[in-house]
Amino acid sequence: MNYKNANVFGADFRFHMTSFGVENGVFAHVGENHGDALDLEGQFVLPGLVDIHTHGNSGVLFSDGKESSIKTIAAYLAKNGVTSFNATSMSDTESELTEAFQTAARMSYGMPSGYAAIRGVNMEGPFLSPKKKGAMTEGNLIAPDIAMFERLDKAAGGLIKIVSVAPELEGAMEFIREASKVAKVSLAHSTADYDTAMDGFKAGATHVTHLFNAMPAFLHRAPGIVGAAADTENVSVELISDGIHIHPAVVRAAFKIFGPERVILISDATQYCGMPEGQYGEILVNSGKVNLPDGTLFGSAANLFECLTRAVSFGIPIEDAVRCVTFNPARAIGAADMIGVIEPGKHADFLICSPELYLRHVMIDGREVA
Repeated sequence: MNYKNANVFGADFRFHMTSFGVENGVFAHVGENHGDALDLEGQFVLPGLVDIHTHGNSGVLFSDGKESSIKTIAAYLAKNGVTSFNATSMSDTESELTEAFQTAARMSYGMPSGYAAIRGVNMEGPFLSPKKKGAMTEGNLIAPDIAMFERLDKAAGGLIKIVSVAPELEGAMEFIREASKVAKVSLAHSTADYDTAMDGFKAGATHVTHLFNAMPAFLHRAPGIVGAAADTENVSVELISDGIHIHPAVVRAAFKIFGPERVILISDATQYCGMPEGQYGEILVNSGKVNLPDGTLFGSAANLFECLTRAVSFGIPIEDAVRCVTFNPARAIGAADMIGVIEPGKHADFLICSPELYLRHVMIDGREVA
């Protein structure tokens, strides 16, 4: 299938009015004119979005460990412009994580056509601080355990792309040195000060989970993890740009500090994403907020496409925001050779949107999602 008069988000992270074609599920050409082509009349064409931190949606979680849950999650994501994702765990027990990771490994090969693809596993727990547990189950939080991590990565078939750790915990530095050989280690749910965070980065951590959330505030005499990440050039940082977890001014400030090269927008979506507002047991979903009874935020109710449009509404240039939901996350999980960019040979996962970012069509492997 060939397309013309498309405003395509290119590999230089800018939009260009051009033509492109798809053959056998991949981009066959970009910039070549073909007479027999569908006229997109200037609509925007974006690479399919890549959410490297999403726990679930539509009432289910990846941690459920069920194939049906993963299919539900992947179907919702695809319909909302997210064509690739990291299945993200919670602070579950090792047996629960093993079951979920084994299911992810199977589904990374067995996902039906038209569903978002699992590109990896994001292991957010359980090596986190109980003092910054957020919505994690405190009783399951433990000190970093490299043998446990290796068992779980084996269960996942090597799919663990990101593993979170609080660097102040006993054994964390040795864990970071070992785990960083096989996955991206991320600092998260932590009380670490600047020096401890810097030690974590020097040990091999290269990522920060949901910057500003579940960590000490960025203060002028105590810069903490935020300041350490700013001082370490190879560190990428996640932002939940739902307008609830972080004030729009802080989103803008993060882009100024880290630049669009290092920011990755995520959803941190929970099972309440895509669900009606209301009371779900002890969880209250109201005005886009998901709260525990004590007011603690319980993840997000927004999907990544919504986070993209909100970031743009906060004043982030559209080119920068799109980069941070496509190429940057794909690069972070080692998948930029397949996805995240519209180039010949890459998977033909793309979105057709209005210039105002109204989502009109989602294409996976060149076929429209029903």
